[in-house]
Amino acid sequence: MTKLSPFHLAIPVNELKNAREFYSNTLNFKEGRSDSHWVDYDFFGHQFVIHEDKSHAPNPEAHSIVDGHEVPVPHFGVVLEWDMFHEFADSLKEKGVQFIIEPYIRFEGKPGEQATMFFKDPSGNALEFKSFKDMNQIFAK
Repeated sequence: MTKLSPFHLAIPVNELKNAREFYSNTLNFKEGRSDSHWVDYDFFGHQFVIHEDKSHAPNPEAHSIVDGHEVPVPHFGVVLEWDMFHEFADSLKEKGVQFIIEPYIRFEGKPGEQATMFFKDPSGNALEFKSFKDMNQIFAK
């Protein structure tokens, strides 16, 4: 796999204070620049920005079935190294994060086998974090 450039992702949150608490203290993302209506974060080496939008309301019913689970759409996240994924999942459990899909092994014994978990931020934005023991399996068929 070639070295990837950092991506930039900006999402709406309906209450900056609650979202900032979640991303800064629950997920432990390092804050970068900020203003009264937005905050930059180091999202595992990527630039992630939350922008306050009081009208933001994701559709809680939108989902797709993947490996027998109702996966929320849209969602975003990153692929973590195997050990980092499990450490991160353990820290989220310790902090009482409510999972939509608890950490588990998806596509077990099949191409693309991966660890995955889903949860939402306080604004209802769905996040997925995943990991592959073999990073060459990311795009396996």
